[in-house]
Amino acid sequence: MTISKAAETEIISALFFSAAEQMRRTLVRTAFNAVIYEVLDFGISIADASGRMVAEAAGITSFIGGNDYALKMLIENMDMASLRPGDVVILNYPYWNSAHMSDALLMAPVFVDGDAIDMFLCVRAHWLDLGAKDAGYVIDSTNIHQEGLILPGVRIIKEGKLDADLWKVLEANSRLPEAIRGDFGAQVACLRTGEASVRDIYRKFGRERVLAAIEAFFVHADEKTRQALQHLPKGSWSAEEWLDDDGVSERMIKMAVDVTITDDGMTVDYNRSDPMVPGPVNVPFGATISMAKTYFKFLTSPDTSSNHGNFMALDVRADPGNLFHAVYPSSTYMPWTHMVAFELIAKALAPVINWLPAASGGDEPGFMAIGRHHRTGKSYVISNNEGIGWGATYRHDGATALQHPSTSTVRNTPIEVLERQANLFHEGLELIPNSGGKGRYRGGLGVRREVRMVGETEIISMKKKSKTGGWGLEGGEPSPVQNHMVLWPGEPREKKVGMYRAVLKEGERFVNYSAGGSGWGDPAARNPAAAAYDVANGYVDPAAAPIEPVKVETYAKS
Repeated sequence: MTISKAAETEIISALFFSAAEQMRRTLVRTAFNAVIYEVLDFGISIADASGRMVAEAAGITSFIGGNDYALKMLIENMDMASLRPGDVVILNYPYWNSAHMSDALLMAPVFVDGDAIDMFLCVRAHWLDLGAKDAGYVIDSTNIHQEGLILPGVRIIKEGKLDADLWKVLEANSRLPEAIRGDFGAQVACLRTGEASVRDIYRKFGRERVLAAIEAFFVHADEKTRQALQHLPKGSWSAEEWLDDDGVSERMIKMAVDVTITDDGMTVDYNRSDPMVPGPVNVPFGATISMAKTYFKFLTSPDTSSNHGNFMALDVRADPGNLFHAVYPSSTYMPWTHMVAFELIAKALAPVINWLPAASGGDEPGFMAIGRHHRTGKSYVISNNEGIGWGATYRHDGATALQHPSTSTVRNTPIEVLERQANLFHEGLELIPNSGGKGRYRGGLGVRREVRMVGETEIISMKKKSKTGGWGLEGGEPSPVQNHMVLWPGEPREKKVGMYRAVLKEGERFVNYSAGGSGWGDPAARNPAAAAYDVANGYVDPAAAPIEPVKVETYAKS
């Protein structure tokens, strides 16, 4: 029995994506901390011998292609000829790694039957602690050396054997050695699963046929992407947004993008943004590329899996020293910049592409809890990504209480996990009536979460878009709610904060608020049946007092 060349290409492509999915399932089933197995804060990819992405598995949306840049930097800066079967390289150096210091990338070369590397496997996942100056997130660092142990691409497993001396260094630099040990093991298992799957593909089809198929589906993806570009408007458009501050001063930070679309490709240029700042909101260039790739994929090929060919028509620009191209020794720990900037491309293009949505709730306004458990005495670090409202489109209302679009394939942390692992007790979790921006189609609703401490806990309120709102389209309005947290609500010392760190004692509380999405179209044109449905279901409360803007503190510690 023979099969056509086209069918064979599709089969091999599907087998590589199946291999990536098997890697994903292995990681989720074996990971130690909830940010991996519940939140899905990871990125997994398979690349060819030159570092071009062949397949990836779903993790954080904005990690699309993020491993590509890291692998490129490893290829350029390591002696690839020294790698041997069974080796695993670890990298968290942010300027190479496309992420902050806690995102540990493990890379393994695949040798099918010889001394030459046939493919690379990468898995990136968030580790709970690598010795930064503060536990949890570092919200006010001013250089990379305050952000944890630097791993600039070194072999941690050599020919299948763990480097015990290097591992001792890692554990000695972590406040949670048991956690990083468990997650490291899960990532290694993920790599070994991928290695077995890739070897199986080569055994079934042979090297020559596999490599021919890889080239074919790169070409096919590029052709489909360029066909999609023909249906997009041609020209240049710009947009600007603002980040609350850099964590060490009150000055707001300008983010700007210029987007140019031609018949041959799309250019995304961030060079009009502010230069790098002292605080930890500078973006590694690999993360900037990954962010632009994500939106480019949405515009051109949202219904197909990703490979290198999908991005050959994209050019991303930010000069070294720009906010979006951090260089040593700038601090990069808080990735909220790229979350806020993610929708910049949409803001630029929305006036000329009518199917793009209005602004979402701005960023990921979650929180982190750090402490020692009041019953077990075990130290913990745990976080929650809060849902926001998404923006409306010309066809429908925005979605309610979903993750920010830049992280839309991840999840929040279940209450059961938060309360089991940390000194937290939930007194309420509800949608916020009237939080969706008004419009012919309204924005999705935000979330209100009220939590009481059952033991002393350090809380980090995590949000960087609490001083400015969203933007509606065609007369739609932004959400009246801002991302913010209220510490000690109802007490004389009540404090409204954005990005902030505070210690709460047993019995003290916080309330977390997330913004809704913006509306599309004239609110007066809303369908009366839809308006009645909103009232009947509590999404809109006509009798409620108007929601007033809040003034937040965003750069101090308690």
